[in-house]
Amino acid sequence: MKGSDKLNDIKISPHFYLSEFESRDTKEVKISKELIDKLEILRDRLEGKPLYINSGYRTPEHNKAVGGADGSKHMEGIACDVRKVDGYSIDEMAEIAEDVGFTGIGKYDSFIHVDIRGHKARWDNRG
Repeated sequence: MKGSDKLNDIKISPHFYLSEFESRDTKEVKISKELIDKLEILRDRLEGKPLYINSGYRTPEHNKAVGGADGSKHMEGIACDVRKVDGYSIDEMAEIAEDVGFTGIGKYDSFIHVDIRGHKARWDNRG
């Protein structure tokens, strides 16, 4: 992402850029500092391996277009989907995410969903 002319290519933490969290339809972005802080801790717990964000903030229109839940936490800027990290299973990543303090954790075939909603929520949508 370095060297691009994208407006949101602003480093917001040691390992993340704002552009990684923008909605794919409008480039609009809304992101919680607490979410970023927890992602940094998650990265540390995963041996410092890079985390790739599949989906961060979503506008309501984009959320609907991708089949997101009506009350998706992505639309609040408090959720993201993180691609599976080499050397870790989805179950291992979810367990570490729980230890870090993420309250919403969803398991998918190639990524985990993490969020900081105000209550515990778990689901498994693997095929």
